[in-house]
Amino acid sequence: MNKTVEVLPDQPALVARALELILSKLETAIEQRGRFTIALSGGSTPKPLYEAMSSLREATPTAGYAYANQKLPWDKIHIFWGDERYVPPDHPDSNELMTRRAWLDHVDIPAANIHPVPTLEANPELAAAKYEQQLKEFFNSSGVEFPSLDVVLLGMGDDAHTASLFPHTEALKVRDRLVTVGNKDGNPRISFTYPFINSARSVIFLVAGANKRPALAQVFAPVADDFTYPSRLIRPQGELWWLLDAAAGLELQH
Repeated sequence: MNKTVEVLPDQPALVARALELILSKLETAIEQRGRFTIALSGGSTPKPLYEAMSSLREATPTAGYAYANQKLPWDKIHIFWGDERYVPPDHPDSNELMTRRAWLDHVDIPAANIHPVPTLEANPELAAAKYEQQLKEFFNSSGVEFPSLDVVLLGMGDDAHTASLFPHTEALKVRDRLVTVGNKDGNPRISFTYPFINSARSVIFLVAGANKRPALAQVFAPVADDFTYPSRLIRPQGELWWLLDAAAGLELQH
């Protein structure tokens, strides 16, 4: 695992750095494999990033980027979600809905390249199994090894949860599947498992706000309980990026 921690001055700087990283990974993935796969997170922190991505429908402002002055190759970009609330896709709490409104509805990405979590199944267990099957079919995975997404974008709650992997829940024990059912105060959610997240080529955490400092202290501590602070379980085979704003990362700068 190649771990990098960056503390940015504020949230706009955090978003700008995340955008730069994602565009770099996108360029490399398309050059090497002909497509770019990314799993998105919900929440308020990544929303400005998605809005920034939507602005790239005409040209990219990033100096030196291969697609500068032209549209991104949307037909080569595939969108997944690392977790989703078990609500209909038009529900106000839906991560998919937020992402579509902030980004996907504003660009010419083919509908077939958007791979939302199925949340209209008879029960969340069936939805998790269906999403796992979709992932396996997309990646032509035999099941022996987990497939590798190019980027998994994550946030972190003030309880150190990430995706829908909450402290001391059954989802943290699932190691043999790509997708499982998370639990937040009795409400089911669909989530990537941590071993599947760890199979990614790059995992990028976006963390903002002073309220995240206590959790970050435990996540970065030499010794702490992984099941109490689930973000500690994210140790990808590829790169691990922690992008923090100054409010979140203040104590890590000393």
